[in-house]
Amino acid sequence: MCYTISMNVIEANNLVKKFGSVTALNGLDLTVHKGEIHGFLGPNGAGKSTTIRILLGLLKKTSGNVELFNKDPWSEPVQLHRKLAYVPGEVNFWPNLTGGEIIDILGELRGGLHEERRKHLIRRFQLDPAKKFRTYSKGNRQKVALIAALASEVPLYIMDEPTSGLDPLMENTFQEEIRELKKADKTIFLSSHILSEVEALCDRVTIIRDGKTAAVYTLAELKKEHANLKKVFLEEYGEK
Repeated sequence: MCYTISMNVIEANNLVKKFGSVTALNGLDLTVHKGEIHGFLGPNGAGKSTTIRILLGLLKKTSGNVELFNKDPWSEPVQLHRKLAYVPGEVNFWPNLTGGEIIDILGELRGGLHEERRKHLIRRFQLDPAKKFRTYSKGNRQKVALIAALASEVPLYIMDEPTSGLDPLMENTFQEEIRELKKADKTIFLSSHILSEVEALCDRVTIIRDGKTAAVYTLAELKKEHANLKKVFLEEYGEK
């Protein structure tokens, strides 16, 4: 399937989500271009997880506009989920299945896995796919989700704290694999608290606070204006 080069893969304008009297998103604006690695940052409670759940079609917006591939994720989730792979920060799968079985099941839900890439990723992430999921450490559980996502032939990858529980060696492996996806013109939407990871990978960064877009930077702009992401957070979100 072809996608227009200039299209935005993710587009949200004045996005609002309320839970009763609590406003989780209060006019969020977000644009993710085709083929970019886009960082999504903010303090705890800023609205990052709510945004991702809306993008996945798990929550319905209260108002505003949100689209993936020019389609509404709430009304067309099945079609859109064939075009994306999602990696959560907290991974819980079937405890009595092996890691390899879970990777295959998740792959089938997306229309199948690239078998050679599956083998490559299992080797690179040093996962034993024959072990039961319940026996894995947190890091190895995370590897199952990563391998299942990265072995999928989809145009969009949504990642919410994807390296949670990984050691530094595996974090480096993750970064290398993400760069390979970018070379293949894939789009990666990356929410992470690891600022060095975001700086190393992302083309642009959207920072949110209190459910609103606080700033959008290219990495070149960020380094010119603020030196690094850590400085931005200390200046903008630390105690005054």
